[in-house]
Amino acid sequence: MAVYKKKGYKKEKKNNNDLAHLTKESTTAEVFTSLDEGASKLEKFLEKNQKWIFTGLAAIIVLVAGYMWYDQNVKIPHEQEAIDNLSTAQIYFDKGINESDDKLMKEDFDKALNGADGKYGFLQVNEKYSGTKAANLANYYIGMIYYKNGDYKNAVSYLSKFKGNDDILQPTAYGTIGDAFVELEQPDEALKYYEKAAKASDNEYTAPLYYFKAGKLALDNGDKTKAHKYFLIIKEKYPKSKEAKNIDVYLIQAE
Repeated sequence: MAVYKKKGYKKEKKNNNDLAHLTKESTTAEVFTSLDEGASKLEKFLEKNQKWIFTGLAAIIVLVAGYMWYDQNVKIPHEQEAIDNLSTAQIYFDKGINESDDKLMKEDFDKALNGADGKYGFLQVNEKYSGTKAANLANYYIGMIYYKNGDYKNAVSYLSKFKGNDDILQPTAYGTIGDAFVELEQPDEALKYYEKAAKASDNEYTAPLYYFKAGKLALDNGDKTKAHKYFLIIKEKYPKSKEAKNIDVYLIQAE
């Protein structure tokens, strides 16, 4: 028997859009299946380890709360107490640094170091309040006093401990270490710290000052190449500084 196709019958075709749609549906189904499997594994993990998880969370909460309590009730009051004790030592340091009489200067420095008027000196603040900003600042003042008193080794020791981001104090600390090494006849170490001092802050006062000291020291040690480099930096970068006034003379000496 012959089979006839119905008039107007066309074999249904799946176009590209339909294929893309089916592919998308299939991929979406796979993603959801994967998510379901992942969620199931996570639930099992949480169920199995919930004791340790909650213990860990509790420990974190206790640590955070403890830190906040310590910060508010111990650290901040401790810091303020250290600053209060530092203020008297600071007064005597300022008096000593401006004193023209050597004997009076040393008396003021002694009070600044060891305390006076019922208050701690820099040494006591440094020891009793170790780890505070005041103790760190005390390192600077102790080092400067030792340098002024001619105790260069202790000056290096304390100034090396001072860590600051001040544009003047940190370069001055490095520079004074350099000066102390010059007095200790260690020119290589001195030069290293003069460089650190010059680079610690790009200002018109400390940078040219310590580049000049570095240049002079290098020149005195016969290293004209280094000396010329330092003097040229002053000429090009700090032409308005006092060190730049006669810098051409030094550049000629370093040729």
